[in-house]
Amino acid sequence: MRVLVCLALLVACVAGNPAPQLDKPRLDGRIVGGSTTTIQNFPYQVSLQYGGSHICGGSIISANYVLTAAHCIIGSASQHRIRVGSTFSNSGGTIYNAAQVIRHASYNSRTLDYDIGLIRTSSGIAGGSGVASIALQSANIAAGTSAVVSGWGTTSEGGSASTTLRQVAVPIVADAACNSAYASYGGITARMICAGFTAGGRDACQGDSGGPLVAGGRLVGVVSWGVGCARPNFPGVYAKVSNLRSWIQSNSGV
Repeated sequence: MRVLVCLALLVACVAGNPAPQLDKPRLDGRIVGGSTTTIQNFPYQVSLQYGGSHICGGSIISANYVLTAAHCIIGSASQHRIRVGSTFSNSGGTIYNAAQVIRHASYNSRTLDYDIGLIRTSSGIAGGSGVASIALQSANIAAGTSAVVSGWGTTSEGGSASTTLRQVAVPIVADAACNSAYASYGGITARMICAGFTAGGRDACQGDSGGPLVAGGRLVGVVSWGVGCARPNFPGVYAKVSNLRSWIQSNSGV
């Protein structure tokens, strides 16, 4: 695939045409350079299950709603389950059926703009040890602010998934810097926020798709896309909760 992309760019340059914009790569779900943790430290974290297997992360935002990425919602509500209150993606905790799935109406599967979605559970999520909702960020957050992303996924690019919850701390990246880093992919939009280290190693692609990026005890972002995994100069890109908060609230009542 990389060879084909290079050839396409070469042909465009020779022909005097601008290089084509590359489609944005989705995150498969990776926590790199972090450490294992427990659900008690991240009680809002859920495992989104499809066909009986973990596919994405998500966050409890109320007793009946889980926030995730739009690209994590596949098919009908009846095909999804939510595991809460477990450190493990494949066992423990409580499983809830999904009663309704809602993708943002402006979600674009090619650009991954408006990559946000809601899942309403068929019964109320009971709070307790390892189960709690998280508040939504309402304002912009300064570049350099430390945030934490959690999830289940591979611990290296192309590696094996972890069934144990993992977490890693990452700094928020300025919009201008992130936009420049992803210029060949069309840059980022106002619905996106970035986090990661310039040197990579710990986080260019962090957490499961749909999983939480949290700062100051509030949900700042939803894992959306990025290039590779923990590569230098390619921070993780997240759906920006503060920008999408009004949509979340109008569709969930939070």
